[in-house]
Parts: sequence; C-alpha cells; structure tokens
Amino acid sequence: MAGTKGKQTVRDMVLSLGLIVLAAWVIYLFIPHDETEQEPKRIDYRVELLTARRAASYPVAAPVGLPDTWKATSVRFSGADSDHWHLGFHAPDGQYVAVEQSAGKPSRFIPDATQDAKKTGTTQEIGGETWTRYEGDRYDALVLRGEEATTVVAGSASFEDLTKMAKALNTE
Repeated sequence: MAGTKGKQTVRDMVLSLGLIVLAAWVIYLFIPHDETEQEPKRIDYRVELLTARRAASYPVAAPVGLPDTWKATSVRFSGADSDHWHLGFHAPDGQYVAVEQSAGKPSRFIPDATQDAKKTGTTQEIGGETWTRYEGDRYDALVLRGEEATTVVAGSASFEDLTKMAKALNTE
C-alpha cells in the first residue's frame, strides 16, 4: 500500500509540472513582446555638474552648444576616486561618446577611460590645446593631459564626433 502512494505522488508532481510548463508556454506565446531597440533616455546633468565643479580639484568640463540631437545619458562624479568626472552621450548617429576627467595618475586613468585604446602618436589642435589620438578595438579617444587633470573624450563614435565633443567642452 505504501509503494502505490509514493508512485501516485510522483505522478501527480510530474503532471503538475507539465501543466505549469504548458501554461508558461501559452502565456509567453500570446503576450506581446517589444523587441525593438529603445531610444536612450535623456538625462539632465546640471545639478551633478554644479556639484562636481564645487568639489573637484580641477576645472570640470562639460559641453556647451551641442545640438539637441546629442542626448546626455549618464553622469557621475566620484570625489573618492581622484575626482573622477564622467558624462556620457548618445551621438546623433547612435554611437556613444563619453567625457572623462580625473586628477589621478594618467598611467592608470587613460587605459580605463579609453577601454585600453593605444596611443597613435597623432595629435590634433582643438581649442588651442593639443589632444592625442588613441585607437582601440572598442573605443577611440582624444586625450588631453593637463597640469591639474587628464581629460578623455572616448567612445564608439567617429573621430569627427569625438572632435565635436572636445570642441564643445567648457569649464565655466
């Protein structure tokens, strides 16, 4: 008698599991799925920028005068991490561009900010400053080594868009 009861319990569990799987499949099949890529949400970074400019040991840069087709998508400032400033943008062509600044050691900061891009030796003049080009598998970058901080404009965007961002940067 005890053996029959155990077999019945196992059979009931298997049947219950089968019904649950069938119900989940029906729900998945008939509930609509939105598989289109979502546009990144635009953020307002003004408060974080003002906070960073008060707290940082260097003049914090942010773009001025970029068209509305450039969408700010991420922002953060970490005073504990060598006054690290980050501002991320979705460029008009859908690529990513980030402004990174830090008062930390360039030998540590640049590889991190550029996603291990390599220095090309090519420089370009932007706003009276000499920026160095870096090229990498994931990101390309423009790097400006200053006395107080290192500024990196990096991303998956073209050098043309990286240059537009670097030209738009202002510390006031």
